[in-house]
Amino acid sequence: MKKYLLASAAIAALSASSASAADMAARPYAKAPMAAPAAVYDWTGFYIGGHVGGAFRGNSDNLVGGGNDGRFMGGGQIGWDTQFGGNWVFGLEANYSFLDTSSSFANRGLGSVTGRLGSAWGPTLLYVKGGYAWADSRFTNGFTGDAGRNGYTVGGGIEYLFNRNWSGKIEYQYYDFGTTTFLTPTFAVGGFRNDEHTIKAGLNYRFNWGSFGTGLF
Repeated sequence: MKKYLLASAAIAALSASSASAADMAARPYAKAPMAAPAAVYDWTGFYIGGHVGGAFRGNSDNLVGGGNDGRFMGGGQIGWDTQFGGNWVFGLEANYSFLDTSSSFANRGLGSVTGRLGSAWGPTLLYVKGGYAWADSRFTNGFTGDAGRNGYTVGGGIEYLFNRNWSGKIEYQYYDFGTTTFLTPTFAVGGFRNDEHTIKAGLNYRFNWGSFGTGLF
């Protein structure tokens, strides 16, 4: 009888323990925090902006006065880019720069229409460019000339996206207009080089008419 009572008590204790375990609430499941979406940058779209910088004449036979003195320049640009094949960016840009001519007979302005091709790493774009160039060569101080000079331009630079709408760039651009002849009321002077080396810093507002990805602030 004693063994029977002990066995009954053990069975009852085991049953109570099982019931208690079954009644215990399950531990809440905590999801792992979601990672922030990676920023996706798309250079596709139109933009407009402005720039400042300097122009330098690199040859001793370049225009009246020669030398490589620097002059202030400033102007604006408008363009369009499209991103394709992953990181490649192709674009077209038109720009015009006014030049300080207070101390020389140099060009009064430089314009260009160029194509550019670059490779993007996230918000950074490295590119080269080239195309048509035009110089406002209507000289003053007693010299007269034609209304402008046609030529070509090549260059390159780096551009960085600050956010969805703004980007900044630093750019080198070389302009070549061949040789220039100066005309005065009594004689003509010819054979002067007419080219410019320029360095510009610019700021663009981008309209984002392309498909910007998520995660770009």
